[in-house]
Amino acid sequence: MIPEPGTSVYVQSFKHDGSLHRTWCRAFVLEADENRIVAVTNRAWVIESDGRRWITREPAICFFYTHKWYNVISMIRHSGHFYYCNLASPSIYDGEAIKNIDYDLDVKLYPDGGYQILDENEYREHAAKMHYPEIVCRIVEKQMEDLIDDMDREEEPFSKECIDHYYRMYLHMKDHHTED
Repeated sequence: MIPEPGTSVYVQSFKHDGSLHRTWCRAFVLEADENRIVAVTNRAWVIESDGRRWITREPAICFFYTHKWYNVISMIRHSGHFYYCNLASPSIYDGEAIKNIDYDLDVKLYPDGGYQILDENEYREHAAKMHYPEIVCRIVEKQMEDLIDDMDREEEPFSKECIDHYYRMYLHMKDHHTED
């Protein structure tokens, strides 16, 4: 199942034990095919597992892959494009929401090309507590290497041109849809 471009969907991230981690209440779908879903969150409500709620501050182009163990959120700020990459299971769309399992590790990429690996302690703790299978750990760690390689090579979506293209598409599409 593939969401229709121009529609809004939920995004739900779970933990390995099946508990709900985080929900985005609206993501506007720009493109979708069997390999990925590209969507925008802009002033979208986010609900955390502990009940905290907040609204995204800036537009973000989100890439949810069906065969990669990560997803990418590019936040469009006046000071440049910032990327927040979540190591997670491949994403699925089930007619209700884009869904994946969050595996704790995150990589933040800055406009100057520098990056930071986040939540390594949380990953180790959850791997032990939730009994991540060894194969999952190997896949997640290898995918993080692949992700960093893609960032270094500025492979899509890690280029200004790519994000600008999708942002222009979003501005055009939202002007022609009443959902956003």
